[in-house]
Amino acid sequence: MTPATHDNLATSGDPGPATGLHTFRRGAGPPLVLAHGFTQTGRVWGGLDDELARDHSLVQVDLPGHGRSALVTVDLWAGAALLGAAGGVGDYLGYSMGARFALHLALERPDVVRRLVLVSGTAGLDSEDERARRRAADEALADRLQPLGGGPATDTVDEFVARWVTAPLFGVVPTAAQGLEQRRTNTAAGLASSLRLAGTGTMTPLWDRLPGLSMPVLMVTGARDEKFSALGRRLVDAIGGPVEHVTVPDADHAPHLQRPDVVAGAVRAFLADPAPV
Repeated sequence: MTPATHDNLATSGDPGPATGLHTFRRGAGPPLVLAHGFTQTGRVWGGLDDELARDHSLVQVDLPGHGRSALVTVDLWAGAALLGAAGGVGDYLGYSMGARFALHLALERPDVVRRLVLVSGTAGLDSEDERARRRAADEALADRLQPLGGGPATDTVDEFVARWVTAPLFGVVPTAAQGLEQRRTNTAAGLASSLRLAGTGTMTPLWDRLPGLSMPVLMVTGARDEKFSALGRRLVDAIGGPVEHVTVPDADHAPHLQRPDVVAGAVRAFLADPAPV
């Protein structure tokens, strides 16, 4: 029997024009919450979600500014709280932007995150100069979609997404795994707000807080993504609790879209160990 699927809106607090994150739920088994990357939605997982839904109850969340959560305009800490309200107690897997939200949640609410998987994640940029440069770069991207001073945008969402998915960082991702149809459902205002409120440049570095993580953590990075593989090793060295690092061969910044079978196997093996009570 195919497990039932359904959409849901979880609410918490009053963060802005919208007060909750949209979720898509399916599968059967232990709960696993999926937090996607920038320009994606909760349904863009390149087949990784199909594989994990075989033995997990998936909660696929549309993160702030994305998909059917496009009107939610919050920063990383407030967005993490909404992610926890949407997902509830369970295991959490976050990719890139989603890894930032999931890491914030794990630090703030370890009672909610039983085990944590970070795919191409970071604990932030070290210096204010680095953060300022990243904020400026993200502001320039946001202005292409929705200029703060008014005036016409230079990119439609379709044009912005087409440029984003072909960035060298991602290498070659099969077209079917890119989720272009879903990405194009995003709004210019939502993506611009995400860049301005939840980009890496807005993130207070969390490196000194990592020793406080007590739940098991799995880092997943692509072998060709040297920058984030190095960040993964640094995260492993900094985290205080049990931690593993899997490097996916022949993969770049989105290893789950290029090698969903390998990533699913690593995640399934990690989640097979009993989580701490």
